[in-house]
Amino acid sequence: MAQSSNLSAFANKLNAQGSPVLPNVFETTTISATAANADINFDVSTQSVLYYTTAASGNWILNVRGNSTTTLGSIMAVGQTVTIPFLVTQGSTPYYQTGFEIDDVVVTAKWQGGVVPNSGNASAIDTYVFVITKTGTSTYNVLASQTKFA
Repeated sequence: MAQSSNLSAFANKLNAQGSPVLPNVFETTTISATAANADINFDVSTQSVLYYTTAASGNWILNVRGNSTTTLGSIMAVGQTVTIPFLVTQGSTPYYQTGFEIDDVVVTAKWQGGVVPNSGNASAIDTYVFVITKTGTSTYNVLASQTKFA
């Protein structure tokens, strides 16, 4: 019963333009004791953030999709944007992302500062953030960044 009244109270919080006013949004994070390497799938239908907690053991390619049976293209409309962070724990030998795909198709991302990362950061957590905007059928604009946290 409390949950229903909370939803009703939330539904009544609109700004002057009729858009919802959100106090906070909690995102689902998949925390995986996995080492980044090879091909990694990011399933947007089940997670907002992917965090690999075991030190990377090789370079990798990130593939963004809906899930194992659903394409991102089929659940995302033209004009929609999704932002996804991928957090990678690094050991003393750092590795980095060497490619980006959407629905198993290579997409060239535009990297912050115009420089594609060519290394990871030792003994840190590297956070890769991708802002994906669908601009047409199977066409995307991807803005990307890599940030070191140590």
